[in-house]
Amino acid sequence: MDMNTELLAVQYPGQADRIAEEPASSIAEMASCVAAELSRLAPARCALFGHSLGALLAYETARMLQDHERPAHWLFVSGAPAPAHAGGGTKHRATDEELWSALLDLGGIEPAVADDAEFRDLVLPALRSYIALTENYRPAPHPEPLHCQVRCYYNTEDPLVDGTRLGAWAEVGTGSFSVRAWAGGHFRFLWDPAELIIDVVAALGQSEVLR
Repeated sequence: MDMNTELLAVQYPGQADRIAEEPASSIAEMASCVAAELSRLAPARCALFGHSLGALLAYETARMLQDHERPAHWLFVSGAPAPAHAGGGTKHRATDEELWSALLDLGGIEPAVADDAEFRDLVLPALRSYIALTENYRPAPHPEPLHCQVRCYYNTEDPLVDGTRLGAWAEVGTGSFSVRAWAGGHFRFLWDPAELIIDVVAALGQSEVLR
C-alpha cells in the first residue's frame, strides 16, 4: 500500500470532544458534512469505512462524493444491513433503563462503567439519537450505483445483522464485491480490531497492485 496513505477519523456531533454539540438530525446531514470536509482536501484515491450506523454514513458519503465527481474507490462496511434493508425499529423510544440494558447486552459499554449512573446520563442522549438515526434511515429511491469496490464485514453472533441478506450490499456498487465474517458480537471490532485492520490494509494493498 502507498506509504503516503493518510487515515482520517470522523467524530460525530454529540460525542467525545463534540459532546456539547447537538446530534445530527439525519444520516444525510452527517454525510453532507463529511463529504464537504473530504472535498476540501487535494484529490486522492479515497476509501471509506464505517461500522453499524457508520456503514450507512460511509455509503451516503460515497454517494455525495460521487455526485460531486470525487468518487470513492473503496467502500468498507461492517455490522449493518444493506441500505435497501436498513431502517425500522423503535428501540430509540425505549426507557433509559431499557436502552442502556440493550447496549450492555450488545457489548457496547465497558463493564467498568456499566453501573456509573453519571456516565450513563452523560452519553445516553447521544447514543439514543444515533440509534434513532439508524432506525429512521430511508435510502433514496433508485440511487445511482457507486463506481467503487465494496467489501462487507459482519460478526456471526451479531443480533443486528442477518448474514444471509448481506449480498444486497453488492447492489450499491458496480465494482467487485466480497464478504468476510468473523465470530463475535456487534462490537467485537471495538475491543479487538487487529484482524479487521489487517484485512482492510490487505484489500487496499491488492487494489494498488492491480491499479
